[in-house]
Amino acid sequence: MVAIVKKPLTFEEFLNWDDGSGRSFELVNGVAMPLSEPTAKHEDVVEGLCRLLIDHCQSLKLPYVPRQSKQVRLNSPPGENESSRKADIVVFAKDEWERMRQSSASAAAYIPPPLIIEVVSTNWRDDYRIKLNDYETLGVMEYWITDYAGLGGVQYIGSPKQPTLTINRLIDGEYQAQCYQGETSILSPTFPQLKLTVAQIVAMTEV
Repeated sequence: MVAIVKKPLTFEEFLNWDDGSGRSFELVNGVAMPLSEPTAKHEDVVEGLCRLLIDHCQSLKLPYVPRQSKQVRLNSPPGENESSRKADIVVFAKDEWERMRQSSASAAAYIPPPLIIEVVSTNWRDDYRIKLNDYETLGVMEYWITDYAGLGGVQYIGSPKQPTLTINRLIDGEYQAQCYQGETSILSPTFPQLKLTVAQIVAMTEV
């Protein structure tokens, strides 16, 4: 069910809104919409990836701050109410994170972050189609689709299906995709020194 509000919420109002249920929500055209709760394996991958990226940034003193489950304000067409996505992992620019640390406002992606990571669930079409379009339009420079269970359509991950990490890089306003599987090391524009394979990501679900 959708929590009833008297008027459309702005992004800032939504961040401070709470229906008391403890559920997670996204903002859709000014309306708070509930999200499905993630599986345990989904959470293991999100936590494992975020921890790995935090350690990588700290060890190399990189100007990024990875955080889990953060709201991302989307571009809203003229005349429409605001919308957001609750991304699995948002990698903030360190300067932007420090700015938020000095503020009493909720921590969220008010401006396009350098990198967003989504971990694929059964509603894989959202990650490969809708969210890809949202983040491309927003101007997010790098977007990872982490399909640890090989759930996506064959047009995205090939046949036979297998676990795949798709790195979408924004070039001239459009995403260009590169897929990685198995023991092949990924190439991330944001983290060029990161040593990571899809096999390592899958192993995060086996702990």
